Amino acid sequence: MTIAGISPDAREAPLLLDTEPPRTLGFTDQAAFWGNIGVSLIGFSGAAYVLYPTGHPPLPLLGALLATLLGTLVGTAMVAGTGAVGTRTGAPAMVVLRGLFGTRLSFVPTVANVVQCVGWGVYELTVIALGVAAMTQDRVPHALVIVAAGVLSTVMAIWPLRVVHLLRKYVTVAVGIAMVYFTVALLRSEVPAPTETSWSGFFPAVDTTLAVSVSFVPLAADYARHSRTVRDSAGATILGYSAAQIWCYVLGTIAILQAGGDATKVFDTFLGVTAGWAFFAVLVLREADQSFANVYSTAMSLQNLLPRVDRRVLAAAVGAVVTLLALPVRDFSSYANFLYLIGSVFVPLSAVLMVDFFLGRGRHSWNLAQNAPARPLMLLPWAIGFVTYQLFNPGSIGWWADFWRTVQDTTGIRPGWWSSASLFSFLAAAVVTAVVVLVQRRRA
Repeated sequence: MTIAGISPDAREAPLLLDTEPPRTLGFTDQAAFWGNIGVSLIGFSGAAYVLYPTGHPPLPLLGALLATLLGTLVGTAMVAGTGAVGTRTGAPAMVVLRGLFGTRLSFVPTVANVVQCVGWGVYELTVIALGVAAMTQDRVPHALVIVAAGVLSTVMAIWPLRVVHLLRKYVTVAVGIAMVYFTVALLRSEVPAPTETSWSGFFPAVDTTLAVSVSFVPLAADYARHSRTVRDSAGATILGYSAAQIWCYVLGTIAILQAGGDATKVFDTFLGVTAGWAFFAVLVLREADQSFANVYSTAMSLQNLLPRVDRRVLAAAVGAVVTLLALPVRDFSSYANFLYLIGSVFVPLSAVLMVDFFLGRGRHSWNLAQNAPARPLMLLPWAIGFVTYQLFNPGSIGWWADFWRTVQDTTGIRPGWWSSASLFSFLAAAVVTAVVVLVQRRRA
């Protein structure tokens, strides 16, 4: 099940797809990597979508904290589960899907992942530029920051394993100090409670935090394949990412409330504390590891389509595209819809992947070769999970949301306060996959 061959350089990720990956990442490497990924400037401002769920009144502070906790833990468990498959097989995330769907059908989620990784890369470069603008009062040209951040992210993507080791040794400590400093500084001031609150938007808020976590489902195996054991990769993912994202969202929630509920001023809140600019600069620079992860995983996804192309060439091309696309972007007006789209695609995909691997054919007879035969039946549970998500949360893009509301009216489905598109989608896809697995076992 593993990809054959011997790595010519045990210190770094293979250049070609048919080379065995070095197993050089231990528990602390993975925990530090996911801890850094879990802390994000987007998380600080993205906490607004938890505190103020789209289409609903504000959540009580307790509700926002519980939604952050639940969404993060469930989403991270999905990431850890799919990463474990990468550790077992030694294959990148999209190559793993050859075993689930067959090589040619795996191109469908591969293209979807390329789109979402490029989208995240654009968002990350934009938030770096916004962070620098907040620190310098717009004295540094936007385009200059975007290009510099894009070049840094691309260079990091060319030497990914060395970057992970450097994150563990140096960056994680600096980020931890900055987070502790801001936590103490912000809690010294009063945290105003949101007014006119309701719990009606609790599960949509869960879906937004879960979607941020689950966006790493189609990336996890790209890094977990370099772990020595499943225990290391899964445990480090859950511990590192969950703790970091929860901490990040809690700080973001406090900062937004202290800014009067205005998420556009969340950076000003951090910069307003004594010496805040110095610690905020650490977080701005650290944001490059988010864009690096997206550039690298886009390159790895493209290798599923172009297995004979050097990943360094692909990373350079992806970095250039992401940088060019980020140049005109200056806000996050479509951020919530982007999250819901990610969730609807990758939440059910993670369910199908894990059920078929751990309970079905995956452990013994998955074929990851270039000529792996098609398994079209496995598209069915993925599609059912996607439809389930849309029925309970169609987002707010005009024509798309209107279509699914028409389907809701036709089917009589009325989402209520208890409706979680993410959880229902995952369960629907998992149950249908389990049925398919059971039928295949009986036939065998």
